[in-house]
Amino acid sequence: MNRNLARLAVPIGIVGIVLLLVVPVPAPLLDMLIVCNILLALVILLTSMFVKRPLDFSVFPSLLLVATLFRLGLNVASTRLVLGQGYAGQVIDAFGKVTVGGSLIIGAVVFVILVVIQFVVVTKGAERVAEVGARFTLDAMPGKQMAIDADLNAGLITDVVARQRRAEVSAEADFYGAMDGASKFVKGDAIAGIVIIIVNIVGGLGVGMAQRGLSITDALNTYSLLTMGDGLVSQIPALLMAVSTGMIVTRSNAEADLGQAASTQLSQSRNALLIAGIAAGVMALIPGMPPLPFLGVGGALIFASRRIKPMADGGAAAGAPGAPGTAGDGAGAAGEQDPNQRLMEEMRVHPLEILLAPDLVDLVGGSADDLLARVKSLRHKIAMDLGVVIPPVRTRDSVELPPATYAIRIAGVEAGRGTAPSGKLLALGDFLDALPGAAVVEPVFGLAGKWVPAEMRHSAEMTGATVIDRVSVLVTHLSSIVSANASRLLSREDVRVLTEGVKAGSPAAVEELTPGLLSLAEIHRVLQGLLAEQVPINDLTRIYESLTLRAKASTEPEGLVEAARLALGPALVGRFMDGDRLSVITIEPGLEQSLVQELRPAESGTQLVMDQAKLDAIMTSLSSAVAAAESAGKSAVLVCAPVLRPAVRKLVPLPPGGVPVLSYAEVTSTNVNIETIGVVRLGAAVPA
Repeated sequence: MNRNLARLAVPIGIVGIVLLLVVPVPAPLLDMLIVCNILLALVILLTSMFVKRPLDFSVFPSLLLVATLFRLGLNVASTRLVLGQGYAGQVIDAFGKVTVGGSLIIGAVVFVILVVIQFVVVTKGAERVAEVGARFTLDAMPGKQMAIDADLNAGLITDVVARQRRAEVSAEADFYGAMDGASKFVKGDAIAGIVIIIVNIVGGLGVGMAQRGLSITDALNTYSLLTMGDGLVSQIPALLMAVSTGMIVTRSNAEADLGQAASTQLSQSRNALLIAGIAAGVMALIPGMPPLPFLGVGGALIFASRRIKPMADGGAAAGAPGAPGTAGDGAGAAGEQDPNQRLMEEMRVHPLEILLAPDLVDLVGGSADDLLARVKSLRHKIAMDLGVVIPPVRTRDSVELPPATYAIRIAGVEAGRGTAPSGKLLALGDFLDALPGAAVVEPVFGLAGKWVPAEMRHSAEMTGATVIDRVSVLVTHLSSIVSANASRLLSREDVRVLTEGVKAGSPAAVEELTPGLLSLAEIHRVLQGLLAEQVPINDLTRIYESLTLRAKASTEPEGLVEAARLALGPALVGRFMDGDRLSVITIEPGLEQSLVQELRPAESGTQLVMDQAKLDAIMTSLSSAVAAAESAGKSAVLVCAPVLRPAVRKLVPLPPGGVPVLSYAEVTSTNVNIETIGVVRLGAAVPA
C-alpha cells in the first residue's frame, strides 16, 4: 500500500501544480503550500550534501523541474490573491512586513541581492559546470567502454561486473546530459522571478489606483510590500535549489558525503591550520581592527592544528615481499624460517613468477584491487577458458631490475618484461602527441602509447585514448604469457588431478584409457600438445573417449592429438565463426597434393621437406591471403587435408601474428556455412 502511494505521489503532485495555475487557492492553503515549497528545497539541498556520488541522486534533474513548476504555480496563485484580495496569507505578509521591516526599499534591495547571488553567481557557474561535465562525460564514454572490454578480456572482471560498469557509464552520461538541460530550469526560474515581481508591482498599482481608488502611496504600501514578500518567499527556495544544482554538478565520486569529505580534507594539513591561526593573530594587531574576533578564531585554528595527528608516511606496500621472501597470489609471506628451509626455497625453481623493481612493491597493497587479487581473478578465468589451473604465482621484489620494471618468469626463465611507472597510467591511442611522456609500445598487442601522470587521466580520455592502470597492464601481460605457455605450465601432477576429476564423473572414460592403453605421461604429452595449439582441454571426457579409440590403433603422439582435435571439432570451429559463417583460406589442390608427397616422418611428428624458395613462396602467398582477409574485415582460418595439418601447423605461427590451421575433417564436423576468401598457391594468393 505504501509503495503504491509513493508511486502515485509525483503524478498527483503534477496534477496539483496544474490546478494551482487555474484554480483559486484560499490563503490558509497557500500558506501550507509555501511552507512545503521551502522545506522541499531544504530537503533537496541537504540530500545533495549527503550523497556520496552524483548518481546516487539521479532523480535530481526531474525533481528540479517539478520543484520549479511548483514554485511558479505558487507564484501564479499568490499573484491572484495579492491582486484580487490585497492579502495572500500570513507567510507572504510576514515576509513583506517582518523580514524586511515593512520597507519597500529594503525589500527591493534584499530581493535584488538574492537574485544576483542566484542568477549571476550560483546559476551561471552551475550551468557552465554542467555543460562542461556533460561534454567531457560523453567524450570519455568510448574510452571507458574500451577499458571495460579490456578488463573483461584480461579476466580482471566477470560478465556481470562488466554489465554493471557499462550500465554505470551509460547512467553517468545520461545524468550529466540531463543536468546540462536541467540547469536551464534554474536560470529560467531566476529570470521568471524578476519578471513576475515587475508585473506584480505594475499590476498592483493599476488595481489599487484604478479599481480601488487608492493613492499611489497607499497602493505601493499595500501591493508592493505583498509583492516583495511573495518574491522573497519564492526566491529563497529558488536559491536553495540553485545551490543544490551547483553541489550536484561539482561533486566528484567519493567514499564519503560532502561534510565528512570536507572535514577530512580540510584537516589533513596541520601547517595550513597553524599558519591560518597565526595570520588571524597578526590581523588582530592591525590598528582599528577588533582584536577579539580575530584572536578567538585564530586561537581555535591553532588549537585544532595541535589536535590533528601528523599523517603517517607511506611505507612499503602491505604484504609486499622482501628480497628473500615470497608471496603467492593472495598469500602473505610466512614468518621466520629455518635458514636451510629458506635456502631450499630460494633454490627451488617456481613455475610462474612476477619480479617487481623495488619501486613497484606498492602494486601489492593488500586491497581488493591490488596485483594479488587480480592474479586470483586471472587464474579463475584461465581455468574456465583453457581447462587448466595454472600454478600459484610467486611475487617478489628484485633489486636487479631497473626502476619501474617488472619481469615475468616461467620455470626460472624470463618470458616477458615491461614497465609500470609509479603514479602513472598507460594511455593507448593515435593522438597522444599533446600528452607528456615518452612514447612506448604496449607489450601484448604492440599498440602505441604513453605513460601519463595519473592526474591527467581526464585529459588523456579527451583525446580519445584508452587509459589503463598499472595493475591492468601487468595482469594483461601476464595473461598473454600464460596463455601462450600453458603447455609448459601443465605439470604431470595437474594431469593426475584432472584425470581423477574425470574419473569421478565418468569412470568408464578413464578406466578404459589408463593405465591399460596410455600411461599418465602419454596423456600428459597429448594435453600439452593441445594447449600448445591454444586448444582448451575443459571437455576432458570427450578427449579421453577419443584417445581410447585412437590408442587401440596407435599410440603415436601426433595421431592422438589429431584424434582429440577431431573430437573437439565443433568447439574448435565455433571459436573462429562469424555468426554461422566460417571464412577460410584453402590451398590450391595441385600444391596441396605436392605437399602431401613431401611429408616425412620425424621424431617430433611429420614435417614438410622442401627447398627454401618454395617454402618462402608459400608463406608469402599465405600472408597475402591473410592481409586481404583483414582488409575486408574478416578473420580467416587456413584449411588443409587432415594428413597435412600437423606439418603445416609447425610452419604457420599461431595468433596473434599468425593464422589458425584446421583440417577439412574438423571443419566439416559441424554444420557451418563455409566462405572461401582466398587460395594459397605458388606465386600469390588468389582471392576467391
